[in-house]
Amino acid sequence: MRRPDLREGLPADPGRPLRVVAVHAHPDDETLATGLALAHHALAGDEVHVVTATLGEEGEVITPELAHLEGSEELGDHRRGEVARATAALGVRHHWLGGDPPRWRDSGMEGSAAAAHPRAFAGAPVAEAAEVLAGQLRAVDPDVVLTYDPEGGYRHPDHVQTHRVTVAALAAMDPRERPVLYVALTPRSWAQEDRAWLAAHVPDGVRSPAGGEAVVPAADTPYPPSVVDDDRVTHAVVDDRALERQVAALREHPTQVTVHDGWYTLSNDIAARLTGREGYARWEVEQP
Repeated sequence: MRRPDLREGLPADPGRPLRVVAVHAHPDDETLATGLALAHHALAGDEVHVVTATLGEEGEVITPELAHLEGSEELGDHRRGEVARATAALGVRHHWLGGDPPRWRDSGMEGSAAAAHPRAFAGAPVAEAAEVLAGQLRAVDPDVVLTYDPEGGYRHPDHVQTHRVTVAALAAMDPRERPVLYVALTPRSWAQEDRAWLAAHVPDGVRSPAGGEAVVPAADTPYPPSVVDDDRVTHAVVDDRALERQVAALREHPTQVTVHDGWYTLSNDIAARLTGREGYARWEVEQP
């Protein structure tokens, strides 16, 4: 199945580069979820931006030397440096939602103490956060915006909120100025191919810095909600050169990511393939 890239079908304007903005919840999400597309467009000479909603204060730290940061406000400051280096490796510009420091903070997982924090992003009024984001988007005037699907990739409350806020921000914009919105999705056939590749290429006994052993998901393990039937994925970015930048950027997030040869693990030690391809679906924004 042939899928066009993200620029196909957009009005051609040879006088300027494409402007692309990715909206994310935490540092590292920009590289994990959309890093290939961001690097791809940066390499093409386009103007590429990332807006991050929180400092990622509630992230699990997998690097033993930095384990003391977990659960402290210092973690957010440390991850600020990680995302600055990662976005530089991708070749893109970085912004915080609402300024620096960002207006909201990491909500943690549903039911956690962090979710009840008065500045938790997942609890922010959608209209308020959307107004802030819309102002930042108008300042950039993007052609394309990237974010998560409605399930937030894997149902993290901040990811789900990011989708809501992004859609609401675009809905509030003049339709004549509204950028095209794409959400990140993975075709089921790709996910199946990736699991087969991991089973063949991940050696037994590989351990993360925190001491856990890498796990290859079994063929019948349920996929996250961002893995969908192939026909729902309308666009794709495929670029091995951009993959090199994505891998370099992932290495700048050592509190969250361990990079191996062609694959990586997060704090759950589940192996995930680095593929050089990302899937997207064009998302229609309705008038409020």
